[in-house]
Amino acid sequence: MRLLEEIMNKSWLLVILGAILEIGWVTGLAHATSLGEWAITIISVILSYGLFTMAAKELPMGTLYAVYTGLGTVGTILTGIWLFDEAIYPLKAFLMISLLVGIVGLKMVETKKEV
Repeated sequence: MRLLEEIMNKSWLLVILGAILEIGWVTGLAHATSLGEWAITIISVILSYGLFTMAAKELPMGTLYAVYTGLGTVGTILTGIWLFDEAIYPLKAFLMISLLVGIVGLKMVETKKEV
C-alpha cells in the first residue's frame, strides 16, 4: 500500500505526466510533418521539462531521472509498435519489462529527499 501512496504523490504524478509528454515530443520529432504538429511537439518539450523541473524540487534526482526517461523510453517504444507498426520481438519485450522492473525497484528503495 505504501508504494501506491508514493505513486499517487503529487510529485510522482508530475513525473508520469512529464513522461507522457516526452512520448509525445519524441514521437513528434520522428513523425511531425506540418507546422501544427511541430508546434505540438515543441509545446510538449517545454511542458515535459517543466513538469520534470517541478518534480525535481521534491524527489531524489537519480531516481526521478531514471523513472522519467524509463517511462518515456518504454512508452515511446510501445507507441512505435501500436501506431507505426514497428517490430516487437521476444528480446525487445523482455528488455522493456526489465526496464520497468528496474524503475519500480528504484522507486521502492528511494525515499523523499530532505529539503
